[in-house]
Amino acid sequence: MSNIVVLVKQVPDTYSERKLTDDDFTLDRENSDAILDEINENAVEAALKLKEADGSRNIIVLSVGPAGATSALRKALSLGADEGILVTDDALAGSDALGTAWTLSNALNQVEDIEIILAGNASTDGGAGAVPGLLSEYRQIPAVTNLRSLAVEGGKVTGERVTEDGIFTVEAPTPAIVSVTEKANTPRVPNFKGIMAAKKKTIRELGIGDIGVAAENVGLGAAATKVTASAPKAEKTAGEIVTDEGNGGVQLVEFLAKQKLI
Repeated sequence: MSNIVVLVKQVPDTYSERKLTDDDFTLDRENSDAILDEINENAVEAALKLKEADGSRNIIVLSVGPAGATSALRKALSLGADEGILVTDDALAGSDALGTAWTLSNALNQVEDIEIILAGNASTDGGAGAVPGLLSEYRQIPAVTNLRSLAVEGGKVTGERVTEDGIFTVEAPTPAIVSVTEKANTPRVPNFKGIMAAKKKTIRELGIGDIGVAAENVGLGAAATKVTASAPKAEKTAGEIVTDEGNGGVQLVEFLAKQKLI
């Protein structure tokens, strides 16, 4: 049986207040509601469709995060994934994309017969979209990114990538790392049966020592990127009302020009 590994992430709910801590500018997790990143649901859905096309595939969801990230994994399991792995360790706090990808790459060594690694094209809390490319480098496997469609057959992954220059059909041999966009599919909604089944599915928790990652290579101290300052989001202000007395069009153009919108 081949394995599909889906990378998932617990992120702050976009509808809740999100802010950074005052000392090291890392995410203030205690004051934000945590959920499974929405783009991860597209990645799980892509995996489920591949499994439905070939029942010999097994879906493992993998995450790096705090102990509470099990709730995000349970959500993915309720959608239909088979098992989960969570790498959680105090030493990981403050890791950037490089440290996270290094941890994920080492955690993937715990899984045999990987056919494909699936991810969303970018997380909603970071938006860098760097992890698939980093994993490609760390593991020396192809990366096929930003796909709106996906098929895996005969030891090859194919899909459509949409760019500003057009639509391109891309392909690579497996194993490969693939990222999908929100256009790739419509994620299914977990039903009661799936939610109850998820409670019985296995989530294996690992520390960095279990996967051979040294503490000095991860965490805030090892981060190659850092936030040095932050400011609260500006409060919304009332818009400007233009009274048309025959010159409304001119006023509108002047306003747009002032805002550098034209």
